Amino acid sequence: RRAPSCPPRRSRRHLVLVGVAAMSGSFLQRRRASSPGDGKDLCGIQGPSLNITTPTRSRARPQLGRNDGPLDAYCGLLSDAVAAMGPALEAEARRQFDTVDVDKNGSVSKLELIDAVYRDAGVSSFVLQGIVETAGDALSDEQRFDVVDAIFDSMSGGRTRICFADFLVYFQRVLTDHASNSQEIRQIYRLLDTDGNGAISKLELLSAAQRSSRVAAFLVPGLDCRQIMRDEDAFDAVSSLFEGIACGKRRIEYVDFEKFYRRTLGPALHVGPRYEPAVRVGKRVLVISLGFAADSNVRQAHAMQSAGFELHWARDLADPAFTHVKHTDHAGRLRRAIADAQPDVVVAASGGGSHLVDLWKLGLWRGPSVMINAHPSLRSLPKDTTIVLAHGANDETFKRTRRELEQVMSTGSPNRCFLYYTGNSGEISPGAHTRLGDRHQMHSLTLHDCLPRLIDAAVAGETREVGVENGGPEMHFMRSWRGRLSNERLEAEHWLGYTTERLRSRWVSPGRRGNDVRHLFEVPRGSEEFTNVEAVFRATPSEPSDYELGPPSVWARSRVLRIERVENGPQEAGSFRPYAEALRRAFSVQGLRFEPGVHTCWAWHGTCAGEAVMESIVSDPVAGFQPLTTGMRNTPLWGPGAYFARDAQYVSEGQFCGPAAADGTRQMLLCLLAVGLPCLGDPEHRGVLPFRRQPHRYHSSVDSLSSPEIFALQHPGAAYPAYVVTFY
Repeated sequence: RRAPSCPPRRSRRHLVLVGVAAMSGSFLQRRRASSPGDGKDLCGIQGPSLNITTPTRSRARPQLGRNDGPLDAYCGLLSDAVAAMGPALEAEARRQFDTVDVDKNGSVSKLELIDAVYRDAGVSSFVLQGIVETAGDALSDEQRFDVVDAIFDSMSGGRTRICFADFLVYFQRVLTDHASNSQEIRQIYRLLDTDGNGAISKLELLSAAQRSSRVAAFLVPGLDCRQIMRDEDAFDAVSSLFEGIACGKRRIEYVDFEKFYRRTLGPALHVGPRYEPAVRVGKRVLVISLGFAADSNVRQAHAMQSAGFELHWARDLADPAFTHVKHTDHAGRLRRAIADAQPDVVVAASGGGSHLVDLWKLGLWRGPSVMINAHPSLRSLPKDTTIVLAHGANDETFKRTRRELEQVMSTGSPNRCFLYYTGNSGEISPGAHTRLGDRHQMHSLTLHDCLPRLIDAAVAGETREVGVENGGPEMHFMRSWRGRLSNERLEAEHWLGYTTERLRSRWVSPGRRGNDVRHLFEVPRGSEEFTNVEAVFRATPSEPSDYELGPPSVWARSRVLRIERVENGPQEAGSFRPYAEALRRAFSVQGLRFEPGVHTCWAWHGTCAGEAVMESIVSDPVAGFQPLTTGMRNTPLWGPGAYFARDAQYVSEGQFCGPAAADGTRQMLLCLLAVGLPCLGDPEHRGVLPFRRQPHRYHSSVDSLSSPEIFALQHPGAAYPAYVVTFY
């Protein structure tokens, strides 16, 4: 993907440090860090808008182990910048934001940000200094496009436009994270460079890992290095790490060390998006009042009102099904209602759906639309219109099948339509289901903030710029699933990351390749890794589960005895990663963007068959899960597949971990899933999921499109078992 008028690729090599963009202007003064004219900076800072001061690096190695060395000076400047970043950063961010906001309407789209980065060197320097360069070269045009694309997503939290507050908060967070990480990297480097000569040999690295538990925990978490000269696993791990940092050299300098760990630790941008709810204040919703008289629909109206939308009502519209009034007789009233309200979206329910169909047919409305209950008159959708359709399998008034509705949705424009459908699970006993689809009043819309989120999705799916695709209402609604998780879990997942590349950065097997016979490595209790995995284990959702689980206070008494990291290189590199890349390509073909943290997620899996099956999952070199030979205790409630639960409590209390061991402990797996684009599961699915839009099918299935708690995966490469958690 390329933006128009892309400048040629720069050839200057540099190392970009995270968040230094915020330290522009009056923060620091820039000086060259290497020999004159070579274009290199010690801190790798580029761009005319940045004035960064760093001590000049002579040909002799700097004394980085001493308080007056360049490392101290640089980190001191970082601390000063963080302390002073309030007013100065805000002023600089405001100046750059105003440059991007060319139409001066107070908000910026993704296309405006991309265009500004290409046309304005100051904006480019400010925005792009927060990105890690892994290749050491200046960003190519395509890399720059992708980087800005991802930065905007991190700022917007799924919205199509950002305001100045979003812009400022992003760079405040980036600078703070960078300063914190830089301080830790500096402190570790000091412990390594004991003679203070500014360079580290392999022997020094090995000795420091043996001597300091803090160094060992930073370099190779989970390995005991106290006997490193006698422990082949620890020796090989640290030696391989040295080779990875040194890149063929016999000594490591600080710039090598910092570059390696900046890439490994990564900025917040690379570990998954932070969830931010949509802004609803000021959004105008025109509601066709017909269909909102029933008790449940009154609750739906209350949900829209309490969500913060500005509601306008189109009243005095009769139901043509029960009167002799022609549909066109109401056209004038509807036209006036639209002219008066100037709505962002039109919402209709039940009999009011016929009037929404008329608006489309008469060409009176082509904006975002939400129809609750698929009206019998709806046979096709207008083109180039964003439409969300909500319907339940047990609708006793408008009896329409899922297949029929999927056919209707296929007549709309690609990525502009979304079918929110609720269906029945398979039977757990004759006549008993774990979930039931909605009746006509669609009670599910009043739970989990569902109806307001559908309206958000319709509005967000409408804003599209040339060359930019936000994925439409379906993608936006899927992003909102993260809002069903607690803040504590979101923060823990954010630290863990949503890619196996992030997982590998914590591996301790030789070369972090995971090719050994041994696949389980215990995570040290008290480490950040242990704390965050445990946080995901203990987490309860921000809203009550739709299943009958015990009270959170009882679940809180569970104790994690041990956490083991799974390092299975062949399974990760040969199964999960190729499948994730195939998903990326499938998304691209459909004009969509694959988003880790949205299209990958963390979930739990238990096995009732004991340690043998658990061992086969973590050690299988091809794929640990065999979806089409498994299910939910042989009862495919949502169709065939390997089943995973959002919450560990569900796995535990559902007895999916099998009987306890002799010591009373049980085990479950925390897995990284590549769910792609899921559809609602169906017990009638036979291993082949429905078409999203021919020839593209959905990639997985869930138990609910509003707040999924169960994921069913049909591909063996769609899940990677990342951690084994032993608890009681």
